[in-house]
Parts: sequence; C-alpha cells; structure tokens
Amino acid sequence: MKKSITHPSHPYHFHFRVIRSIGFGLIAIIIAMVIGTLGYAHFEDMTWIDAFANAAMILSGMGPLEPLKTDGGKIFAGFYALFSGLFFILIIAIIFSPFIQKFFTDLHEKHK
Repeated sequence: MKKSITHPSHPYHFHFRVIRSIGFGLIAIIIAMVIGTLGYAHFEDMTWIDAFANAAMILSGMGPLEPLKTDGGKIFAGFYALFSGLFFILIIAIIFSPFIQKFFTDLHEKHK
C-alpha cells in the first residue's frame, strides 16, 4: 500500500524530521560554544580565539589546550566539562531521534 504524503511515516516527513533534528543539534552546539567561549574569556582572560579553541576541545571531549591559571577558570572548566558530557548525550538523542522513531513506527506497522 502506498503511503500518502500526509502520512507521518512518509519519506518526506522522515527527511524533514532528520533535517530539523540536525538543525536543533547545530543550534545547541553553537549555544554551548558561546557559553564556553565567554566563560574562558572571562574567567581565564583568554583571547577570543584561545577561548573558542579551549571550549571546542572541552565540548568535544579532548581536554583543554593549555593549563588553567585562575581558580575561577578551573571551577568554570570543571562545570563546563560536566555540562559538556551531559550535553553530548543530549545532542546524540536529538539527532538520532527521527531514526529511532522511524524504527519503532516501522516495527509497529509490520506487526499490525
């Protein structure tokens, strides 16, 4: 049976959900990068480029580029690292949610 374009499991809707999820994921990454860049620039008095690079390295799970000098910077880096770990899980869930939904929808339709 051919699905109409208005059916939720039509490929058009799936592609739309994938693009929307990737868009939300990218927006969330940009927000996290802004938070990290501002934090490193403020607490460690880094240049914007150095703050951006350190935020990117922490957010990606690689670790800071240079040793931290201030107590405020170390506390910020600790909280930002915890935030980044949980944030990674959130981003994966956002991006893969259309695929998981499609899997369960297809599974449900096969067993009707």
